Amino acid sequence: MAHARDTTSSRAVYGKREDRYLELVRQFPLRPLRTNADLDAAVAVIDSLIDRDELSAPEQDYLDVLSDLVEAYETESVPIKPVGDAEMLRFLIEQNGITQVEAAKRVGIAESTISEVLAGKRKLNRTQIGKLARYFHVSPGAFAE
Repeated sequence: MAHARDTTSSRAVYGKREDRYLELVRQFPLRPLRTNADLDAAVAVIDSLIDRDELSAPEQDYLDVLSDLVEAYETESVPIKPVGDAEMLRFLIEQNGITQVEAAKRVGIAESTISEVLAGKRKLNRTQIGKLARYFHVSPGAFAE
């Protein structure tokens, strides 16, 4: 009967590097985040890890799991206010370093329409949302209020 290799213990996965993983767990245990203070502490640990030039396999694994815990907490506890057409369009134009006129030409929407949307006088229709989403490489849902 073949002997199954242990792939569940940290010693089996990391070998002699196990100590670094356990050191990180001792500094900030991997457990569900329950408060904003927990979140702040987790983000500080994440920042300290991503500021390093290179991470070992144990450090990367720890970072991945801690990031998942932060994401889970934020999904549950930090509501993101939906933005309207004008705010999203303005953001995308600014982030891409283009003008309203350039956006209109590149997307294939009339300049007047872009201007009216940005002024809050008009909403985008489905066709326009599709064109903008394709051009800016975002989900059409980004424009859903």
